[in-house]
Amino acid sequence: MAKNLIIVESPAKAKTLKRFLGSNFQVAPSVGHVMDLPKSQLGVDIDHDFKPEYHVIPGKAKVITDIKKAASGKERVYLATDPDREGEAIAWHIAEKLDLPAEKLGRVLLHEITAAAVKEAVANPTTLNHHLYEAQQARRVLDRLVGYQISPLLWEKVKRGLSAGRVQSVALRIVVEREREREAFRAEEYWTVDATLEAQDPPLFKAGLYSFRGQRIDNKDYKLSRDVAYSVVESCRDAVFQVQSVDSKEVRRNPAPPFITSRLQQEAARKLRFSPSRTMKIAQRLYEGVGLGDEGPTGLITYMRTDSPRVSEQALESVREYIGQRYGARYLPEKPNIYRAAKSAQEAHEAIRPTSVARDPESVAPYLERDELALYTLIFNRFVASQMRPAVYDRTVADIAAEQAIFRATGQVLKFDGFVRAYTEGQDDGENGAAAKKSDADERLPALAPGDTLKLLELAPEQHFTQPPPRFTQATLIKELEEKGIGRPSTYASIMTSILDRSYVEEDESKRLHPTTLGRTVSDLLIGSFPDIIETSFTASLEEKLDQVEEGRENWVEILRRFYGPFSKRLGDAKKKMPNIKRAGLKTDIKCEVDGGEMVIKWGRNGEFLACANYPKCRNTKQFVRDDQGNVVVSQEEKAPELSQEVCDKCGKPMVLRRSRFGAFLGCSGYPECDGIKKLGSKPLDIGVKCPECGEGNLLQRRSRRQKLFYGCSRYPACKFASWDKPVAQRCPTCGAAYLVEKPQKDGALVIACAQQGCGYKTRVEGAPSVSANPAV
Repeated sequence: MAKNLIIVESPAKAKTLKRFLGSNFQVAPSVGHVMDLPKSQLGVDIDHDFKPEYHVIPGKAKVITDIKKAASGKERVYLATDPDREGEAIAWHIAEKLDLPAEKLGRVLLHEITAAAVKEAVANPTTLNHHLYEAQQARRVLDRLVGYQISPLLWEKVKRGLSAGRVQSVALRIVVEREREREAFRAEEYWTVDATLEAQDPPLFKAGLYSFRGQRIDNKDYKLSRDVAYSVVESCRDAVFQVQSVDSKEVRRNPAPPFITSRLQQEAARKLRFSPSRTMKIAQRLYEGVGLGDEGPTGLITYMRTDSPRVSEQALESVREYIGQRYGARYLPEKPNIYRAAKSAQEAHEAIRPTSVARDPESVAPYLERDELALYTLIFNRFVASQMRPAVYDRTVADIAAEQAIFRATGQVLKFDGFVRAYTEGQDDGENGAAAKKSDADERLPALAPGDTLKLLELAPEQHFTQPPPRFTQATLIKELEEKGIGRPSTYASIMTSILDRSYVEEDESKRLHPTTLGRTVSDLLIGSFPDIIETSFTASLEEKLDQVEEGRENWVEILRRFYGPFSKRLGDAKKKMPNIKRAGLKTDIKCEVDGGEMVIKWGRNGEFLACANYPKCRNTKQFVRDDQGNVVVSQEEKAPELSQEVCDKCGKPMVLRRSRFGAFLGCSGYPECDGIKKLGSKPLDIGVKCPECGEGNLLQRRSRRQKLFYGCSRYPACKFASWDKPVAQRCPTCGAAYLVEKPQKDGALVIACAQQGCGYKTRVEGAPSVSANPAV
């Protein structure tokens, strides 16, 4: 029988640890948090030092019972939850429930999950970190106070189901303010003049107008007008182009540091088109362990929630050896490259790196899914490149005189590729998809010397217009939040998910973020009522205070007291003074063509629309869009109804999918001549699987109000089991969950996976059809 118990969050992590620790250790997963604040109430005793009222999370009572049984009779119990604030909170709550003597409990910090690292951590356990726990508790209570007291206000004043958050609302504000900057922006015309020139030796090259009549042309402080551009062309058309000066120098470009969380999310978005949440889910699997054939489950990367670029001495030694062997000694710097962390970084953590450079992407490729391999390759190559020599370029700048104009040509030739041989950092695209930075590709100039006369081949004036600031993507918004000190590594992905899921922000086809009318309205109301709280510098300073709690330099209760006093007063004022948009609607300049009343924006079950303010006397409604200046205009394009495979019982014409305020239904395409209708989902399909929750009903294929396919128990409402993925009547071989689910993949394959949160079990069925695909209505 095992003498020791080690507790982790996920079944996947537990499976990896079992292989390393042998028969003297039993490993039990908590499957995430076991205790939290109640969902149905505030759960914070404001009058007694903001004491949180923790409850066992529904469904976790059995988990706690199982852990207690496993801990019974054990010599030592090790808490090996994640090495961050959330992991510390899980460890504290489990320790409270176990109620064991301090000498029997040990805290194990696993920054990487390899055999050596796990054995080292277990051999040298620490104690629970009270400061770290208090920092997490302070954040949790702060977020609960804001979310659970402002959100009901938004339900009353705007629309039920909305939410506000201490950090999420600031992120929304940043997106809204960027959109208004764009709407207020007025493009300005400017011109450039480029000369195509030929020297004695090839290649041909271009030089841009640098100054004219002593005026520097930068098209920022001074913009070249059309008239001046053509004056340049006229005066230089027959002029002699002569090299005035040539400046050549060697330029070095240093490698980027190894990944921290925010940079990984940004780079995965640029290079792999992954959303932050997708990146973190894949990184979690790589950290917790992936099966590597005979080697078994092994953690491939270090802990993925970090803001420190620090690398251990052992990892530096191994990567320098790898670089020397793979790329040669000339790619290896004399000393390791050391990178500075941000002021707020937690230096106890390391950068995100491979746990062993011996496991290069080629060697692990057979064992990884496509997304896992892509992200691992990114992390591996970035880490290797971070410890290589700089790239070296020969850069030449030549100034060329022609009458009263000076043209400048710049050339660059890669002299030594250095780290570029392993990895180059991605670039953020502009609004039109153009890269924001210049390419690293060679731009060669011919041999030039002062006094050389050049032949003019073409002199081309070109019109341009200044561009508005680009909209954020999820990656660039995370970069903005990080630069402003808002949020921390564990929160970036959830911030993005929150503002998108609440329909405050939408992504377009190019993944740019647009605030919706609802998002604008919520942001404006919150700023109007809580100007000093929904503010970037205040939120950043609060993040710093939480860091100080973690370091033991601040008292968490005092922080909450200083916050809650002004917040409570603002909240009371907002309840009285915040406009009631829900009742009156949001005013516009559009008049109702039916009765001349004012059209207002309202929100219904199916989104936003224009309605006459004289409702219910006038029931006129319209769809709307916003123009480039952000003005509300009536939509000229009515969306064509979606054709179904059903036919009308009255006239035999095809039925189309329509929506009313009561939800979706099928209506005759011959309306108004024929008013035939049918309800949707009147005959749910039995998929032949018993309900895994009650064991009595059968699972039926149904549709939600928004016509999304899901699977629910036939005994509803007595049994409320529901799943978006199609359940399979098989127990999970990893965690013992009662059922698995089908997850069709884009490449046509089918993955059978465990639905239990935290369990990483899945198996791929190649070439299987997508049985969960939504059939035609």
